[in-house]
Amino acid sequence: MSRLTVYDTTLRDGSQREGISFSVSDKLKITQRLDDFGIDYIEGGWPGSNPKDIEYFRKVRQLDLKHSKISAFSSTRRAGIRVQDDLNIQALLAAETNVVTIFGKSWDFHVTDAIGTTLEENLAMISDTVAYFKEMGREVIYDAEHFFDGYRHNPEYAMATIKAAEEAGADMVVLCDTNGGMMPFALQQILQHVRSRITSKLGIHAHDDAGMAVSNSIIAAEMGFDQIQGTINGYGERCGNANLCTIIPNLQLKLSMLIVEPEQLEQLTCLSRYVAELANLSPQEQQPYVGENAFAHKGGIHVDAVLKHAHTYEHLQPELVGNSRRILVSELSGKSNVLYKAREHNIDLSKETPETKAVLDRIKEMEYQGYQFEGAEASFELLIWKALKVHQRLFELVGVRTFVEKIGDNGNILSEATVKVRVDNREYLTAGEGNGPVHALDEALRKALLQVYPEIRHFHLVDYKVRVLDGKDGTGAKVRVLIETRDERKKKSWGTVGVSPNLIEASWQALVDSVEYGLMNANKAKMKELRKAVKQFRMEG
Repeated sequence: MSRLTVYDTTLRDGSQREGISFSVSDKLKITQRLDDFGIDYIEGGWPGSNPKDIEYFRKVRQLDLKHSKISAFSSTRRAGIRVQDDLNIQALLAAETNVVTIFGKSWDFHVTDAIGTTLEENLAMISDTVAYFKEMGREVIYDAEHFFDGYRHNPEYAMATIKAAEEAGADMVVLCDTNGGMMPFALQQILQHVRSRITSKLGIHAHDDAGMAVSNSIIAAEMGFDQIQGTINGYGERCGNANLCTIIPNLQLKLSMLIVEPEQLEQLTCLSRYVAELANLSPQEQQPYVGENAFAHKGGIHVDAVLKHAHTYEHLQPELVGNSRRILVSELSGKSNVLYKAREHNIDLSKETPETKAVLDRIKEMEYQGYQFEGAEASFELLIWKALKVHQRLFELVGVRTFVEKIGDNGNILSEATVKVRVDNREYLTAGEGNGPVHALDEALRKALLQVYPEIRHFHLVDYKVRVLDGKDGTGAKVRVLIETRDERKKKSWGTVGVSPNLIEASWQALVDSVEYGLMNANKAKMKELRKAVKQFRMEG
């Protein structure tokens, strides 16, 4: 296996994505996780641009990093001044990192029209800055900004810029597709020419504006380039940077290049979701390798084949990258889907059992009405219990009422709900207030059941989604409500679903499933009794 280095710029380039603003604490936590994963270089930021990055470089020295090298980022010296007089250069030096990454202009158009200097002065800026940091004992990575666009407009000058960095002593010359528009076949020709002219180690830094960042990075790796730059989850400005969560497994599992140790690669999915969490972004479900749907199967024929031989519809084992297989249940499902999902919940059905077909028929009927169980596995499990006639109702609704009042254009909205439930022939009537009628319903239901089931105090509604199913019906359209609830004591979450033309009714259905499922799982005795009933059903069936 060959070995190339991976350079992560999530903390600098990745943070330029709209909506991302890492705190210093976030950056330090991500740094530690990247080091644990085995990333070779971590670009911490631009110390001359903001106080936050200065603080990061001061605090990162306190981390006990085992593998990663921290790099500070900045530009070449400004035109017309000495390196030692440039404040950005001195801020970079003050960061006290062993590695510095310097970017300079490769496109003559940028030299003359963007920074407003001569082509000769730009070459001197590159050479002076690289040489200065080499004299200071730093490892220098030179990022040739806009190299590919510059090469296409003026190949001689673009080559002269990276030659200046090489001759000044740069340890690595990185070719940047800054505008992200390069096609793989054109990029490959340029890489071949550079490789024939430059003896320094070479790297690539690709952006994804044409959707080619991963492909272009892999081509460079196959051609023997020494470094790949990118970000976790492809975060970055505009369309993002090259996605390391796709590049790393492709190189290691498809092209047999050793990037990280196998046990570290198994942490890739966890790393991807951890960074997404700190970035305050939802994980990308369709993302290759690490996405929640990367190994999800929905069609009945697919599932049946996967259960026999996983490689029929999977290009590799999901466990290699720390992901897992998911079997979805929907109107496209066959019996195999139901069997697989039932087994996940410790419910053993037989493919020939009439009840299995009844469950499948019921699922298809409910999804025709608008239900969706892909994000509501708790409702799916309750459905199976009911189909097997082993479900035990924990409470019965006697009545529910909601009240919403608004007085005047600028008045606050008051939402109240009353709920009456029956448990063991005893009725409980309570009221609740909330930010809206659904919140009030949730509060009232919990108050009523808390008197009988004290464990409900640990349940919290953490997500609530409403989807209009048929917009052409206007305000009379059906809505689907998905609720996610969490048991803070067990650190476990579950999803439930409700569908109705009435938003309150759909919400009530999802709430009832949520509370009932949570109570069943919180009560070990009831779960034991339930599984005993399922087992007895199997023996009799």
